[in-house]
Amino acid sequence: MEYSIQSLEPSLAALRICFSYSEPTKKKCFFPHEWPFKNHLHILHATHLKHPCLRNKPQNPFCVRSFTLERRMALKAVHVSDVPNLDQVQENAALPLFSSRLIPQCVNIEESDDTERGFKFGRFVVMGHRGSGMNMLQSCDRRMKSIKENSILSFNSASKLPLDFIEFDVQVTKDDCPVIFHDNFILTEHKGELIEKRVTDLTLDEFRSYGPQNEVGSEGKSLFRKTKDGRIFEWKVEEDAPFCTLQEVFQKVDDTMGFNVELKFDDSIIYKEEELKHILQVILQVAFEHAKERPVIFSSFQPDAALLMRKLQSTYPVFFLTNGGSEIYTDVRRNSLDEAVKICTEGGLQGIVSEVKAVFRNPGAVTRIKEARLSLITYGQLK
Repeated sequence: MEYSIQSLEPSLAALRICFSYSEPTKKKCFFPHEWPFKNHLHILHATHLKHPCLRNKPQNPFCVRSFTLERRMALKAVHVSDVPNLDQVQENAALPLFSSRLIPQCVNIEESDDTERGFKFGRFVVMGHRGSGMNMLQSCDRRMKSIKENSILSFNSASKLPLDFIEFDVQVTKDDCPVIFHDNFILTEHKGELIEKRVTDLTLDEFRSYGPQNEVGSEGKSLFRKTKDGRIFEWKVEEDAPFCTLQEVFQKVDDTMGFNVELKFDDSIIYKEEELKHILQVILQVAFEHAKERPVIFSSFQPDAALLMRKLQSTYPVFFLTNGGSEIYTDVRRNSLDEAVKICTEGGLQGIVSEVKAVFRNPGAVTRIKEARLSLITYGQLK
């Protein structure tokens, strides 16, 4: 049975949790209430998790919330540096779990005559969100503004941790260069006025003109960021870094570090198939030329992009991203875990990346995901 928990945070310290069995007697499954790092909690291959039920209210930061899980599993927390191997959790461990780096052979597509969906991770897998953590400029937590997200600096900082994969966002510029950037728009200030430009409308040189520059003494355009509620913050972090391309990431990041490449598309745009195909082929060309033996998976919230990426190649697994219904879209394929299972099975995708609360709202979907031979990764906050 495969159970994995992934926890990622913007600092160098990390907490993870793991499953352990208690067959003879009934025990509760404990989940920490106040995580020092609670921004990115992930579950991978939690295909036996069923019907969690919140019972106790926490009384202090060291209290726990207890859940009853089928098979009487117990969750324990651990500092990553304290456990030598994710596969070995000692019975008396107070806090257990750590992942050693995957070797490329641990990530593959299982050979099968009747399906190509048999993607398997060789062990527990931990992924770094946008490298060593996302930037949340509105947060009072300095760790949210420690290292520039989606940068070579962030990726290499993450590679020093016991992580297996880093996740990052790829878009393609106007002149067909895949670059690493999360938001649809870049904001800068000119003569006291905020200017907003779509990333995919910029050339590579224009994209590189923002923020810190590689050339000593050169200063780029100022950067700002807009939150979902419309607030705008100057994009300043303690350790800043220039923007980078997908090719540079393949070339400059530890080649044993796996990549979860999120294919970014604007939800407000309806893309034609030929347009999607061109964008994906540009990204694939870089991967084919520079990935070498590096473990790589692709993922996307855009259903057609995920399906097309699967049709265009069979080298790398493709996962469908979904928030499982926490937001409603006109495209019904994006509105539930059951729809995600359907799109994966019909399109031959290897797995689902789901917002974690969607799994707890619909725990029965985990069984259906397992029966469909799909992998499950989760992201998001449990609070």
